[in-house]
Amino acid sequence: MALNSRRDAPEPPDFSLLKRLARDQLIYLLEQLPGKKDLFIEADLMSPLDRIANVSTLKQHEVDKLYKLENKPIVSTCDQLCFLIRPRIHSVKWIADIVNTDKAAGRFRRYKIIFSPQKFYACETILEEQGIYGDVSCDKWEFYLLPLDDDIISLELPEFFRDYFLEGDQRWVSTAGKALHLLHSVYGPFSKVYGIGRCAKMTYEMWRELVEDGEQKPQQPEVGNVFLIDRDVDFVTSLCSQVVYEGLVDDIFRIKCGSVEFGPEVTSSDKSLKVMLNSSDKVFNEIRNEHFSNVFGFLSQKAKSLQTAYDKRRGMDIQQMKTFVSQELKGLKQEHRLLSLHISACESIMKKKTKQDFQELLKTEHCLLEGFNIRESISYIEEHINRQVSLTESLRLLCLLSLTENGLIPKDYRSLKAQYLQSYGTEHLLTFANLRKLGLLVEQQPGDTIIAMENKVGKLVTDKAVGKLTDAFNSLAKKSNFRALSKKLALIPKVDGEYDLCTPPDMAYIFSGAYMPLSCKLVEQVLDHGWTGLEEVTRLLNGNEFAVTAGGSGGEVKTKDDSPRLVFVMFLGGCTFSEISALRFLGRERGYKFIIVTTAITNSARLLESVLGSRV
Repeated sequence: MALNSRRDAPEPPDFSLLKRLARDQLIYLLEQLPGKKDLFIEADLMSPLDRIANVSTLKQHEVDKLYKLENKPIVSTCDQLCFLIRPRIHSVKWIADIVNTDKAAGRFRRYKIIFSPQKFYACETILEEQGIYGDVSCDKWEFYLLPLDDDIISLELPEFFRDYFLEGDQRWVSTAGKALHLLHSVYGPFSKVYGIGRCAKMTYEMWRELVEDGEQKPQQPEVGNVFLIDRDVDFVTSLCSQVVYEGLVDDIFRIKCGSVEFGPEVTSSDKSLKVMLNSSDKVFNEIRNEHFSNVFGFLSQKAKSLQTAYDKRRGMDIQQMKTFVSQELKGLKQEHRLLSLHISACESIMKKKTKQDFQELLKTEHCLLEGFNIRESISYIEEHINRQVSLTESLRLLCLLSLTENGLIPKDYRSLKAQYLQSYGTEHLLTFANLRKLGLLVEQQPGDTIIAMENKVGKLVTDKAVGKLTDAFNSLAKKSNFRALSKKLALIPKVDGEYDLCTPPDMAYIFSGAYMPLSCKLVEQVLDHGWTGLEEVTRLLNGNEFAVTAGGSGGEVKTKDDSPRLVFVMFLGGCTFSEISALRFLGRERGYKFIIVTTAITNSARLLESVLGSRV
């Protein structure tokens, strides 16, 4: 499937500039506290910080010791303490306890809190309430965007999803707007902005305010289009099992901040190994978007070509050998090491998926997506719950069933909920409440059935197709927004025979040809026609769609033919590696270069873990 990009697909911009801007600002903030200092770093800022400024860089700017911020007394003896934290109340209270303990002991130190990516009024209020507002200096590190690869930029805010979509907390919307403004300032301007979802609209409005407040210089648009998409526009895609290699690695090993830690089962040693997964890894770059069924074949071919390259040494004279050692051998050894790792990772994935009976799981998912054999699928889910296979996997299947069927009929909902609580504990009553609030797992209401019946019957009568009334009543349980959207956008491919996973015809390959991701299909459709012709689709998605030109006027103004084919797609609430692979495929097919901007990389497990009632 490794296709060459079309000639008119532009090269991605140099996103290393974002790293340099973030590093320079951090260094400036550290220098505001001259002299030796100890730096306390919040756990989820450690990996992003490592990508921006390593330990040696921090040491050059008089950081003496580094500590992970933990909820326990500190052991630092330094007279200057610097805290790099997210704007969270519990972290600020912990710092306040440290300052007050020092004051009680008669110890004088200088304290500096650096909030990232911004500071909130609530945090400063806590400092005031604790009586230490005048004892600490506060600043913010506006670290909005972390480039994870040539075409992936993350805000590294996994809490965005829960805070906004579940709790209704809008504090991170301004962060998303400022991140978009940074992209616009450095790589813009944008020729056209499209969006769908309430959060997308709010983010766009925040960005427009920042643009209007700043200095505006007329420039030729450098970015063709920008898409803003709410995660709740397409929950189904994020809950489907990932079968592209990068997605499977994320599901099994958890990719964090662009790197993965392979355990002893992969490294064939007693130690774990942290590996960067990006386009600089030549082996990974060629298999990351491949369906897993194709990966072993590619790795086998790669092993043979590497062996051929090694065999060139035979028969070389001294000068040729010298050239080979200086120019090729190091690269070959690196590729060989990475190849061994990825082969071992594939074997580990195979063992785990075989143990889980992955094929049967995929078959059930495909039935749910296509609306076939629903009773058999429910039986499979019940067995999955009763065997206690996996807390989050069982929940994922329940949510997929609810989403694809527009809610569960009351009898099924009560039965499945009771079985789940008996298997995994009654503390998950709150989990069910959270899922209902998000619309992920809901019970059909009697009114929904009556309205659906009236609409269906009314349509059939006006069509003078009274003979089909029985079919209408029988099909009511299957009617849902997902089914309607699936039909309108042709999300379920119709193919004669087997779907070709080696040279796939469309984006559905990321789910073995069973389903085309709704989020990516929307991007494809809007690139072609704007929102024109998608009125029924946007109605089914609860609206909030918009399309504006760079000048801010509404209406469907077509992009010029010679405008850049560089497209930013911003996911608010998280994006999966499957969606990234689908957009890369679309880019190769259509000559676009998609840059994915996301609040965080997510998958079904992360998404569901963020709403588990036991977290609270």
